[in-house]
Amino acid sequence: MSLVAGLDVGTQSVKLIVYDPSTQRVVAVCGHPLELMTGSDGRREQRAQWWIDAIVACFARLDATTRARIVALGVSGQQHGFVPLDAQGEVLAPVKLWCDTSSQRECDEIMDAAGGAQRCAALAGNPVLVGYTASKLPWTRRHRAAVYEQLATIMLPHDYVNFWLTGERWMECGDASGTGWLDVRTRGWSSAMLAATDPQRDLSACLPPLVEADFACAIARDVADVLGVSRSVQVSAGGGDNMMAAIGTGNVAPGMLGMSLGTSGTLFTHADHPVVDAAARWAAFCSSDGGWLPLVCTMNCTVATESVAKAFGFDVRDGDAVMAGTAPGAGGLVMLPFLNGERTPDLPYARGSLYGMDIANVTRANLYRAAMEGATYALRNGYDALLEAGLRFEAIRLTGGGGQSGAWRQMVADVFALPVEVPLQAEGAAFGAALQALWASARADGEKTPLADIVRKHVQLASHLCVHPIPENVAGYRPSYRQFLRHLDTVCSLGANEQASDIA
Repeated sequence: MSLVAGLDVGTQSVKLIVYDPSTQRVVAVCGHPLELMTGSDGRREQRAQWWIDAIVACFARLDATTRARIVALGVSGQQHGFVPLDAQGEVLAPVKLWCDTSSQRECDEIMDAAGGAQRCAALAGNPVLVGYTASKLPWTRRHRAAVYEQLATIMLPHDYVNFWLTGERWMECGDASGTGWLDVRTRGWSSAMLAATDPQRDLSACLPPLVEADFACAIARDVADVLGVSRSVQVSAGGGDNMMAAIGTGNVAPGMLGMSLGTSGTLFTHADHPVVDAAARWAAFCSSDGGWLPLVCTMNCTVATESVAKAFGFDVRDGDAVMAGTAPGAGGLVMLPFLNGERTPDLPYARGSLYGMDIANVTRANLYRAAMEGATYALRNGYDALLEAGLRFEAIRLTGGGGQSGAWRQMVADVFALPVEVPLQAEGAAFGAALQALWASARADGEKTPLADIVRKHVQLASHLCVHPIPENVAGYRPSYRQFLRHLDTVCSLGANEQASDIA
């Protein structure tokens, strides 16, 4: 009768899922929206207290019987955010998020200090891209000097939630990969990358200890009382949202390609060894199951379709109907959907652009399709890089809000020429956190069942949502995708400073 819970602390909301392993049934799902603070300089921030308030609100919506049956809890968190704590464990400033592009200057400074992007990849497996945690430290030193002076502990969003839940400080290697400081080959901190970030300070003293993926810790008694759960609840190591989505969609063995269509778009796959690219065409991350998770992240996915829908006054839930009757290629329109700048490829100053307009094709249906196609093509470009590295895939496991669109599911199958499988549980990251909690609590009790076996047992597919490529559509997308790549090459050839003025 025991239940496990998973929390996903995202950019737009906090989601809570409660799962009954004995019946393989989700017994509760609830969410609470989050605000976002923005600035014209690329600033994207939230207050850590908003996450805590949202978590408390989610648990308050569960009935007392359900809360009493929860024995383990896992946390998934948006990656890369910087939560600065003082010596007393108090948050010192708003949290700079993964989508914050205001610290590009600091990225360049860190990489120059380390010897260039390729040297960063040699030292730790990854260059320091905009959004990664590392650049947020010198930005804080420059713009919030008093905060930096008081800084005692560096945390990521999911680390901070774990700290609130347990009173203990730790990091795990999956989420820590996105700081820019973890050597993903050795699963230890790179002293050279830390020194490149701040040569005057030992930043390693601010980093919590790294724990194994199956780590678990008891919940703090006072927090248990606030949430209305048992004081014996175990909190697992947790991880970044992409790492938890990999678990929650069954992507824990080679050959499966995970895809998340959210505010950002991601591709990820399981590997049993570090998969590092000197050209940084993907992020060489660790997973949160003891392996590795090569990952492609684009910063503009559902934000592109949502922006077009907003401009034309309709809801994205009606998007499939709006674009009905259009064909692959959007009547010749091609969109580079870089509304937030872009990470893959590394174009932090880019802006969205639309090509191929004529008097016949500029319709809201074609524009909406072009936004969807552009976001999908950007992910396909990353997929091509993974193929060049020798990785091969049999199917795509799709999650995220965009995957609720039947048109988008079919588009992914056609553009990638792969079957698309959709897990029955749509909240992949929260579900993955719950499954990790199930695994960690069982191991704490002496059981040695591998996580892969647990995942195979509990991740079920929604057969009615799974689709296969349509040959004529596969062929129909090729010219449009080639055109997308030609426009992308043009943008990439521009200098970073030119992009903001020449592409806007």
